[in-house]
Amino acid sequence: MKKLIIATILIFFAVSHSNAQSYNTGIGLRGGFFSGVTVKHFLDQKNALEGILSTRWGGFNVTGLYEVHNQAFNVPGLNWYYGAGGHIGFWNEKNASSNYNYDNYTIIGVDAILGIEYNFAEVPLNIGIDWKPILNLIGNDSFGGDGGAISIRYIF
Repeated sequence: MKKLIIATILIFFAVSHSNAQSYNTGIGLRGGFFSGVTVKHFLDQKNALEGILSTRWGGFNVTGLYEVHNQAFNVPGLNWYYGAGGHIGFWNEKNASSNYNYDNYTIIGVDAILGIEYNFAEVPLNIGIDWKPILNLIGNDSFGGDGGAISIRYIF
């Protein structure tokens, strides 16, 4: 699996260009194990900030990411991106040893993201798929590698 991820990253680097995005801001829905809403805003042609409000484990997470975008495969509207950021979350997870007890966590951690998205020329929408692993540093100390999702955004 590690070899596949590394090979994918190298291919993306080899075929990327500097002119990446074709919108300023996008707002939409994110569906995956951590589902919620996403807002992405570009600072310039390549650099963007993304905010994600998501739910899971009987609570919610707020995530902020800094992302670098590049054109993929010489296809207009197709961009790949990578980035990093952090999150804070409030979980209310049911304790596996009891039907009545819940473990409450306030978590703080770091995030990475690797994804690809397509901006439709005919309508103001984009669709993307990404992998967003997390590492909780405070609270429920753990690594989560299941943060992949599909996002659909209205772009303007």
